[in-house]
Amino acid sequence: MAKRIKAKSTSGKTEGPYRSVDHYNSLAVMDFKGKDTLDKLFDYAVERFVDADCLGTRETLSEENETQPTGKVFKKLILGDYKWISYKEMDEQVSRLGSGIAALGQQPKNTIAIFCETRAEWMIAAQACFRRNFPLVTLYSTLGEDAVAYGLNESGVTHLITSAELLETKLKTVLPEIRNLKHIIYVDKKNVSKTGYPEGIQIHSMESVQELGAKPEHMSAALSPPVPSDLAVIMYTSGSTGRPKGVMIVHSNLIAGMTGQCERIPGLGPKDTYIGYLPLAHVLEMTAEISCVTYGCRIGYSSPQTLSDQSTKIKKGSKGDCSVLKPTLMAAVPEIMDRIYKNVMSKVQEMNYLQKTLFKLGYDYKLEQIKRGYDAPLCNMLLFKKVKALLGGNVRMMLSGGAPLSSATQRFMNICFCCPVGQGYGLTETCGAGTITEVSDYSTGRVGAPLICCEVKLRDWAEGGYTDRDKPHPRGEILIGGPNVTMGYYKSEKINDDFFEDASGQRWFCTGDIGEIHPDGCLQIVDRKKDLVKLQAGEYVSLGKVESALKNCSLIDNICAYANSDQNYVISFVVPNQKKLSALASKKGIEGTWEEICNHPTMETEVLKEIKEVATSIKLQRFEIPVKVRLSPEPWTPETGLVTDAFKLKRKELKNHYLNDIERMYGGK
Repeated sequence: MAKRIKAKSTSGKTEGPYRSVDHYNSLAVMDFKGKDTLDKLFDYAVERFVDADCLGTRETLSEENETQPTGKVFKKLILGDYKWISYKEMDEQVSRLGSGIAALGQQPKNTIAIFCETRAEWMIAAQACFRRNFPLVTLYSTLGEDAVAYGLNESGVTHLITSAELLETKLKTVLPEIRNLKHIIYVDKKNVSKTGYPEGIQIHSMESVQELGAKPEHMSAALSPPVPSDLAVIMYTSGSTGRPKGVMIVHSNLIAGMTGQCERIPGLGPKDTYIGYLPLAHVLEMTAEISCVTYGCRIGYSSPQTLSDQSTKIKKGSKGDCSVLKPTLMAAVPEIMDRIYKNVMSKVQEMNYLQKTLFKLGYDYKLEQIKRGYDAPLCNMLLFKKVKALLGGNVRMMLSGGAPLSSATQRFMNICFCCPVGQGYGLTETCGAGTITEVSDYSTGRVGAPLICCEVKLRDWAEGGYTDRDKPHPRGEILIGGPNVTMGYYKSEKINDDFFEDASGQRWFCTGDIGEIHPDGCLQIVDRKKDLVKLQAGEYVSLGKVESALKNCSLIDNICAYANSDQNYVISFVVPNQKKLSALASKKGIEGTWEEICNHPTMETEVLKEIKEVATSIKLQRFEIPVKVRLSPEPWTPETGLVTDAFKLKRKELKNHYLNDIERMYGGK
């Protein structure tokens, strides 16, 4: 299975288009006959799984504040068991909420916004909007205030669904700038002070809106359900460049995209439990959760701060969400997987000689077995049981998306978590669908063959030196075509050049990513057009390539490479690994706060030394290796605005943030 041909060119040419051999004669548009809109899909699920558990949330038993030695105060939670609502109960809540929102004056085909963390109420609200044909405007809960105001104004919403926390911390200050807003619905079961808001804006709890919707006169009001070509979502991307863009997604786009995704998850069904913790405003999480509901899986909600026993908000000694929920399916972004990998590996380093040797022997033995298409049950039981338990012990498949996953991390997850790690590639503009690796494919570094709902072709990019005549494999800019390709950007005709229709009327999206097609039809991402910088002497440097190579350094948690066209060398900003760098500092006799350690010239030299060693061992060109480094004591998180919600670097923001350092490292030029 691993070695079979997975996709073939329909034209016979090396540039494609490449199509999955499992649906070669046409592209799949829907999974269940006649279920061509999201509301029909949900109704069909309720019909089949009536009393089964659907959405689960953990009870908060108590909250405590814990003061760190540095003086910082962290909120710690003690959480109880998951409390579940069934498909039938969810359906009732969806009906009441939808008719309540309609009673507040929301009209079909008029946009409504959701600005909220990932939780059960998000999914209930989304289904209520799909059923009533209210196009849903989604905004990341980590977006800055200006970006939120921009999205709400551009989409012209009159109604907004949010949480009490976001209402009080982020929305309150920008509300006077939001022109059309009349109603705000907060999803929490608590009282929120309704004073201090602009005149003309009414604040409601979700419960009160559901009570309003339950009144007979509102419940009996006629529905005007959507058709496949109606707008389902305007999804604002947090964008690694400039202002957020609203991607217009119609019902048929999402139905097609999810058809492709579900086909790559074998045995998806009522026995599965999915853990939902990534931002629901991201297409990867939203389509994953809607797919789970469609197939009768249950979804237990979590957050990155409560995911495992070691997570930052979990009180020492109490259980994280994975340990309680024991999920079978999980999606993750590479940043989170890299973190798990580094944590486990540093624990291995602390073992005694015998334990370390045993672990290495077992790891290498299982790696050989996997390459031959087998498993190693004894190693799983004796060596990897503890690691597997970090995620609850039952995960049967993990899906990684949002950014490229390093081969070392992917292989580690395969071996130590004893489950396949599928790597996917897709964009908001293609409903998150593009390619996903098959469960039986044990290769690393690739993102799999095109899904059955779309096809992929390569377009030469002469400036970067990528063509379909490249050896050993054809390379070029990736173009994705099919029914999952969205309708373009909201109110932005000028930036819709990335979308086009071919002679047969099929829509295509030009991704800006550079790919390479392997002989079995699988895709590998090798570069990104925007990441290419030409140095003074004419050499091209791919910043993305440099970063993914150097993330393997043990002293580095995150890295951003930077180059100026009027200079002849590359520099870098690094978030160092606190444990490793602190240990090295004390070895060198350097004392002080974490900030002082990061600003110490000796530590910069040590990190550069490791960068050089790793870069040489993986054969980076001399001009690609950063020659200067700035160590950042603060990690880059979506809250700092330096990375997106999928932890992709925001180059423009990072450049502005480190402007003084850039001038210093380039000798004041």
